[in-house]
Amino acid sequence: MTDNTEGALVVPERTIPVPAHLSPEARAFLSLGRLVSGTYPALDDAEGWKRHVAASEAMIMQMFMRGDGPACAVRDWTASSARAYELVPDGLPEGDRRVYLDIHGGALIMGAGEVCKAMARKSAAMVGARVIAVDYRMPPDHPYPASLDDCLAAYRALLEQRRPHEIIVGGGSAGGNLAAAMLLRARDEGLPLPAAAVLLSPEVDLTESGDTFRTNAGIDGMGTLMQANLLYAGGADLADPYLSPLFGDFARGFPPTLLTSGTRDLFLSNTVRMHRALREAGVEAELHVLEAAPHGGFGSSSPEEAAVDREVRRFCETWWG
Repeated sequence: MTDNTEGALVVPERTIPVPAHLSPEARAFLSLGRLVSGTYPALDDAEGWKRHVAASEAMIMQMFMRGDGPACAVRDWTASSARAYELVPDGLPEGDRRVYLDIHGGALIMGAGEVCKAMARKSAAMVGARVIAVDYRMPPDHPYPASLDDCLAAYRALLEQRRPHEIIVGGGSAGGNLAAAMLLRARDEGLPLPAAAVLLSPEVDLTESGDTFRTNAGIDGMGTLMQANLLYAGGADLADPYLSPLFGDFARGFPPTLLTSGTRDLFLSNTVRMHRALREAGVEAELHVLEAAPHGGFGSSSPEEAAVDREVRRFCETWWG
């Protein structure tokens, strides 16, 4: 998508302080500074992409290993061609049929295996329910639609075990893309929709057409993901709703949705535009934006993050109820 440069603003270099009203934990996180993502390999450099993914996943695991996660029983869970993990928090009542279908983030190219499990532990703590975490296939070996196929296969299998109102589908960042795209495709294929959806700073526009891809560039530590988007798409049109669900037709059906973002988040435009699109289609949708938060939040157990987690749990319990 080509930007219209008529009337474009030229913004001088400036210093953006850490807001004093944030919690000490959030201020400490922002004070660490934000490193913009480095360069990506060429699209045809499969080995280069695999090295990039391995290095990125190692850093993600370090982040998730800093604190003690919730105690969960974890087992493999398979559905047709899709691989997944089932996480059951300790103390969950035997007859609790609620399930959160969790689709992990990772720029549509990373987050497999142990990283998927680590992210799912955080989701289980957030929602306080059984989690099915889809360990979907990804590029460079498996471009679109492999990831989406796996997520849909997991949802189909879950519908054989649970009623739709017992299921909530959620995902963050790239997982938000796949969660929304999977729901559009499930609806188009005649499947019943779940009780609700949770989209945490979702990457719902792979064309990167939103305003904050420019206004928050260099402020959020995450730079453009366009090269990863192109790798994932494998030559398909980035504006296709199954690739960029922001451009989907929500008037034909979509579940109640909670969306989150931050004022420094590169994906803030993704989130607010998705919220407006859902509302204009008559879908119940609520939006929560964290002050000064970059993509992924403050990366710690800050009071701000805890407040958003409470909103997500409240939302889930309402629609499961």
